[in-house]
Amino acid sequence: MSSEQAQFPAGATLIFGATGGIGSVVAKEFANAGSDVALVWNSKEDKAKEVSNSITSLGRNASIHQCDVTDQSAIDKTIKESIATHGRIHTMVWGAGPLVEQVYITEAAREQWRKAIDVEVHGFFDACQSVLTHMRSTDGGSIVHLGSAGDLSFPEKDFLSVSPKAANESLVRGIAREEGKYNIRANSVLIGVIEAGMFLELSQQGVFDDAWVTEVQKNLALKRWGQPEEIANAAIFLASAKAAYVTGQQISVAGGYGL
Repeated sequence: MSSEQAQFPAGATLIFGATGGIGSVVAKEFANAGSDVALVWNSKEDKAKEVSNSITSLGRNASIHQCDVTDQSAIDKTIKESIATHGRIHTMVWGAGPLVEQVYITEAAREQWRKAIDVEVHGFFDACQSVLTHMRSTDGGSIVHLGSAGDLSFPEKDFLSVSPKAANESLVRGIAREEGKYNIRANSVLIGVIEAGMFLELSQQGVFDDAWVTEVQKNLALKRWGQPEEIANAAIFLASAKAAYVTGQQISVAGGYGL
């Protein structure tokens, strides 16, 4: 076993949101780093199968699990199935979330707000409760939350993403504090503008125009967009033995946004 593979115990990384533009790359990079992977999908079964095939081609085991994260029983079932398949979940990565509409707070419909909270906050809470019970019984584990760099400097019209994730940041710190005695760690990767997934889709829709690009890049120290592999690298570090004494922390992968 290589030194990279030794960074994870036997078992798998469970990834919610594994079919997204960022999540799919995170999944593949965890496999590259030596972990088997349980992929959670909601509506993109073909993409889940594609990512699974990519992982098995690397010599790692992969499983796919359909789950509506607004359904607590579905989350519990997904985690039980993942454990049954892989024996242990040593890491849970939370990257589930809908395509986020860009609206001002005063213009948002209550349904938009409720959907954001149901998916990103209630879903994360339910998944954490379920997986923590398992991790306590298996000598610990790691939770990695994929959050938003908007937690550091609030971007206008992005509150449907930033605010729910901010609630999760508090929960991450609470888990780190309460579960450390069970050798369970919890950390966040704060995601900036990444050239994948939601950013590309909204750009194609014309939501992010040239004026938006110019304004956002004024707030970047590094004058480029990030790549999904850079999110994966941070998540893998936080989940691995290299970060065994790191908990309750945030790593911002955002090109110095807001400095």
